[in-house]
Amino acid sequence: MSSRLISSSALASIIALGTLGAARAADDNAKEMCFGIAKAGSNDCANLSGTHSCMGQNKNPMGADEWNYVAKGTCAKLGGKSFEEALAALKK
Repeated sequence: MSSRLISSSALASIIALGTLGAARAADDNAKEMCFGIAKAGSNDCANLSGTHSCMGQNKNPMGADEWNYVAKGTCAKLGGKSFEEALAALKK
């Protein structure tokens, strides 16, 4: 891999993570991000690992870094993880 490609990928990941926080803050009242429940092609936005940055690009069903918005308080019931839990698991 060229250093230019690696740099571009790293930058895209940082930007994607920044947009996750903004999207999360905008919709905090009624919904929450729930990781690990998105079916293939049905994620709501960029994933935590930075491999894509758009809705519907999930190729890994129920991927730990993929997410959907759900009604606040229902994520755990669905078997998912919060943003903080998913981020901690990704760093391990």
